[in-house]
Amino acid sequence: MAITLNHTIVPAHDKEASARFFADIFGLTYDGPMGHFAPVRVNDALTLDFDNRDRFESHHYAFHVNDAEFDAMFDRIKAAGIAYGSGPRSSEDGQINTRRGGRGVYF
Repeated sequence: MAITLNHTIVPAHDKEASARFFADIFGLTYDGPMGHFAPVRVNDALTLDFDNRDRFESHHYAFHVNDAEFDAMFDRIKAAGIAYGSGPRSSEDGQINTRRGGRGVYF
């Protein structure tokens, strides 16, 4: 049986601004609000549904992309002046995580 994640709710202080930010960094399209949510389609199976919340705990989302997509996204992060780092406890060290033979960045 193949199981895929269809959608998840992403809490935000400003759901539309957060959806636009995510879509811009990831090179995706944000088409505006749909009902109560500000959804961003990540791929054919997954939608991130941004929703306004006054308070929420920190969340961690990890995405696997190919090298060209990583390079493009990383260029957009740097161009936007967003602090980034190599890990959750070093999210502003300006380094890329290269553990396990890949590349990762936290922002």
